Amino acid sequence: MGTERKVALVVGANGVIGRNLIDHLAGLGDWEIIGLSRRGGESSERVRYVAVDLLDAEDTTAKLAPLTEVTHVFYAAYQERPSWAELVAPNLAMLTNVVDAIEPVAPGLAHVSLMQGYKVYGAHLGPFKTPAREDDAGHMPPEFNVDQQRFLEARQAGKAWSWSAIRPSVVGGIALGNPMNLALSIAVYASICAELGVPMRFPGKPGAYDALLEMTDAGLLAKATVWAATEPRCANQAFNITNGDLFRWSELWPKLAAYFGLEVAPPLPMSLNDAMGDKAALWSAMAARHGLGHAYDEVSAWGFADFVFSWDYDMFADGSKARRFGFHEYVDTTEMFHDLFDGFRRLRIIP
Repeated sequence: MGTERKVALVVGANGVIGRNLIDHLAGLGDWEIIGLSRRGGESSERVRYVAVDLLDAEDTTAKLAPLTEVTHVFYAAYQERPSWAELVAPNLAMLTNVVDAIEPVAPGLAHVSLMQGYKVYGAHLGPFKTPAREDDAGHMPPEFNVDQQRFLEARQAGKAWSWSAIRPSVVGGIALGNPMNLALSIAVYASICAELGVPMRFPGKPGAYDALLEMTDAGLLAKATVWAATEPRCANQAFNITNGDLFRWSELWPKLAAYFGLEVAPPLPMSLNDAMGDKAALWSAMAARHGLGHAYDEVSAWGFADFVFSWDYDMFADGSKARRFGFHEYVDTTEMFHDLFDGFRRLRIIP
């Protein structure tokens, strides 16, 4: 884009990925930023927020009609549903509604960035080929990430704008009200272990403690997302984006426990959704004593943690394509967790 005007439309602005992306764009200094979400947000000098129901095509069209200046769409919205099949319709509809609304009114549209994940590789179904690569064979549907990319590929054909698909592993970042914030779930679990005076046992399935995994820092992900959206070589390409290191919970878990001054004991498989379901009153007492600012339902979302801790198979991808195309940033995963825990404490989210 050079010195041309750059206007980012961040879709899913209040999620852990969207918030960190907005922070990164604002720090770059040469972007105008519009944040899109159901709840909207408090606009500032750097960021303007728009509240919209992306499942409502008419509302999306009406709210996006004035946004004629948009040059880059960063799509990171997500709707949770009970089953894999039920995820397809709403998540494809939201992306379709955004593109249908913005493409006709934004003549300077240059790029649409799509946030995906390892479900593209069938990682959610069970043991899959690792390391996963961007050109791996597809798998039996349903899978909304695949449908979204196919939609973009078909829509972009013959157009002046390009697309990119960004595929992080589990994302680590600071955001409340997000159903997929593993770092916060671990921090709350550890805090309650400390309160109760019990060791911090790994709660996952047998075998998950020793599987190979990786994560993606939200700040690193933001940098990679903007890089792919503005580097001409990355047009119409997909990229795995990860911290760059691998770990096993058996190695990392004691380090996380040590941060909270906790001992570990042998893993004990349990559903956190069940085991932590009665801890609201305990958390209220902790919040009152430590001056915490958030209720239990704001900081606890155990379903995703249970899902991650059920992976008794390797979960990692090959990140070399991004490096070959020019992105060389990395993050130490242990330091990422410690930094996030520091942030949770600084924000009075945990004791």
